[in-house]
Amino acid sequence: MAFNFDQWIDRHHSDSLKWRKYGDRDILPLWVADTDFRSPPAVIEALHARVEHGVFGYGSEPSELIDIVIERMATRYNWQIEADWLVFLPGVVAGLNLCVRAFTSSGEGTLAPTPIYPPFRLAASWAQRRQINLQMRLENERWIMDLAAAEVQLSGDEKLLMLCNPHNPGGTVYRREELMAQLRFAQRHDLIVCSDEIHCDLILEPGLTHIPFATLSEDAAQRSVTLISPSKTFNIAGLGASLAIIPNKALRQRFKEARRGLVPSVDILALTAATAAWRDGQPWLDAQLDYLRRHRNWLCERVNALPGLSVAPPEATYLAWISAHLPNVASPALWFEKHGLGFSPGREFGDDGFVRFNFGCTRATLEEAVARLERAVAAANA
Repeated sequence: MAFNFDQWIDRHHSDSLKWRKYGDRDILPLWVADTDFRSPPAVIEALHARVEHGVFGYGSEPSELIDIVIERMATRYNWQIEADWLVFLPGVVAGLNLCVRAFTSSGEGTLAPTPIYPPFRLAASWAQRRQINLQMRLENERWIMDLAAAEVQLSGDEKLLMLCNPHNPGGTVYRREELMAQLRFAQRHDLIVCSDEIHCDLILEPGLTHIPFATLSEDAAQRSVTLISPSKTFNIAGLGASLAIIPNKALRQRFKEARRGLVPSVDILALTAATAAWRDGQPWLDAQLDYLRRHRNWLCERVNALPGLSVAPPEATYLAWISAHLPNVASPALWFEKHGLGFSPGREFGDDGFVRFNFGCTRATLEEAVARLERAVAAANA
């Protein structure tokens, strides 16, 4: 079955957060992490059928979805999970915040890589918890954590290590030895690990495989919370359906207690979409990955040819973390915005010298964005 990812769907005057941000200004929105692609036909058909049913009372998690998740973890990652380990959530961001509140108390700290997806930073701030930034460095065109440098920053009251695999915004797919180093770090400092793995199905680099942190060992499983969702993979982020996988019963109970009365259940249409996506969406996903790989390769080639700009090709995600050091430009994000490009500012991730470019768009949009990028760089270097 052919899927047309070049199809333009005008979202300017829809409910799209992404496309409404700049109003009628001529700015291409390339920031928040949803794509411009029509969701898989199987998802749309399932939603039509559920709407046609016509009754939308309180729902519960379908047993089919639970079975699908269990089977998916077993076949893709050789991870044998149990139904009791699953906690359904309306979004991974809720899971990040619940982990901070469930596993740290006032005066205790969290650790997270930097740069990092902004809700990692905000979750600690909102809970009034101290967060130590584990600096990432570029090595052989991959963003990796410098755990050795982090050792001297610790005070001993840290309780939670927050990981992102694949990494957002850097696109790193961690290798087993790198994950084992993270596990040994967690063991040395007796840390619970929250692992955001929402981008695990968006592996762009041929030959790489996502490895869930919890599969490293029984110890890794017992000290971890794994967050997953079909939302980024199948472009159904507006239908919040996510999961926390928590093998340890005591941690699971603390997590559930933290969400009680505050975080709602997942709505029935989101559960319908998630079931259809994970059950029937693989052909669409395979085609999307091929499309995104071509985007990545072309984009990185063009960016790396521009003076003052550089990007390490992301191994996963549809997000490019672009270093932008231009003459007399204090804020790259603002400079590019003046030239019609709405990127995510690097400042929100921890480094104002970067922008995050969402290339989950049509080829025509990507080509126009790169043309504007080239003009913006030329203007800065004039």
